[in-house]
Amino acid sequence: MEERSIMHLDLDTFFVSVERLSDSRLNQRPILIGGTSDRGVVASCSYEARTFGVHSGMPMRMAKELCPEAIVIRGNSGNYLKYSDMVTEIIREDVPIFEKTSIDEFYTDLTGMDRFFGCVKFAHELRQRIIRETGLPISFGLSTSKTVAKVATGEAKPNNELHIQRGTEQPFLAPLSVKKIPMVGEKTYQTLRNLGVRVIRTIQEMPPDLMENVLGKNGVMIWKKARGDDRSPVIPYSERKSISTERTFDKDTTDTAKLRGILLAMAENLAFQLRRGSKLTSCVTVKVRYSDFNTYSLQTRIPYTAADHILVPRILELFERLYNRRLLVRLIGVRYSHLVGGGYQINLFEDTEERIRLYQAMDKMRLRYGDRAIVTAAGLHARTIGRTNPFNGEPPLLLANRRQ
Repeated sequence: MEERSIMHLDLDTFFVSVERLSDSRLNQRPILIGGTSDRGVVASCSYEARTFGVHSGMPMRMAKELCPEAIVIRGNSGNYLKYSDMVTEIIREDVPIFEKTSIDEFYTDLTGMDRFFGCVKFAHELRQRIIRETGLPISFGLSTSKTVAKVATGEAKPNNELHIQRGTEQPFLAPLSVKKIPMVGEKTYQTLRNLGVRVIRTIQEMPPDLMENVLGKNGVMIWKKARGDDRSPVIPYSERKSISTERTFDKDTTDTAKLRGILLAMAENLAFQLRRGSKLTSCVTVKVRYSDFNTYSLQTRIPYTAADHILVPRILELFERLYNRRLLVRLIGVRYSHLVGGGYQINLFEDTEERIRLYQAMDKMRLRYGDRAIVTAAGLHARTIGRTNPFNGEPPLLLANRRQ
C-alpha cells in the first residue's frame, strides 16, 4: 500500500487576522472577537490576549477581566466568509482532493505527489500562495495521517509549517499533552488525568483493552490516534445544504416589535447570502427558545427562491404561529435549507422591473460596504442579527465553542 501524505491547513486566529487586514492598528494588540455583552462568548482571540489566559469559548465578561486592555470587536461573518471562500478557491485550484472541516481549516490528500513534484515542496508553495494572495497567516502539518498532520499544525503555529516523516509519528506525539489528540475533550481529559495520564507516551504504552475498559470504543480509537494509527480518508469537499442564523438576547424579552424586526433582518441577510452564493432555498424554518430553555420550531416548504419579498412574509407567518405571548423569549433563529445552485427566477406575473433593480442595487451596496450596509426600515433597529451559519464552511455558531 502506498504511503499516504496528508496535509492539514489552519488559518491562524482567522477572525483576528481578517480584522487586522482591515485595520493595521490592531496589529500586536490583544483582540477579542465575539458577543460584546456580558452574556456573550469569545469566538476568537489574538495570541496577545491568550497570554492573559483568554481562550475561545470563554465568557466575554471573564475574558475582559483577565485582559482589560483588550480591544473587543463584534466581528463580521460576511467578511470572514469572503476570505474563507478565497482560500477555498486557491486550494480547489491546486489540489486534487481536499476536505473543508470548518471556515478556517482544511485537509488535503497529496498521496503520490512525490513521484511528480514532492509533497513538502508542494505544500510549502501552496501555503506561500495563500499568504501572498490573501494576506492571511496560515500554518500546515504534513504527515501520514489526518491525526498526526492536525497535531503537527498545532505545533507549527503561529504561521509556520511542520513535516512529520514516516516512522517518526510516535516519537513526535509521545511528549505532547493528551489534550492534543483529536477526540479528547475536557471530560475525557479529566478522566485520563484521574488515571495519571498526562502525556501521549503513556497512552502509547497502555494496552488497548485498558483504554476500552475506561472509555469504551472511543478509548480504542484514542489509543490508535496516540500511536499515529489513523486511516480515515480525506472526504472530498461539498457545500452545505442549509444556511442559518440565531440571536441570543442579553435579556429575555416579550417585545414583539423587536422580535419581528430582528427576524425580518435575519431573513433579508440570509436571502442576500443566498444570492451572493448563487443559491436558492425551498424550505424555511423559524426557531424560538423561551426563558425556560424549551425550544420550538416550525418549517414550511416553498418554491425555490432567494427573494426577500417571498421569504420575509413566510418567516413572519411562521413566527406568529409559533410564538407564545405568555413566555419570555431567550433566542430566535431562521434557517433556509434544501439549497440548490441557481439564480433568482423572475416571476413574470408578480415581479416588476423596479423590484429586480432594487435587489441588484442593494446587493451591490452590501457587497461593497458589508452585509448590514443597507436594510429595510422594519429591520433597522436590529443592531446585530447574531452568528450566521454560511452554506459553505463550518457554522460560526459552533466556532464560539472551538479553538482557533
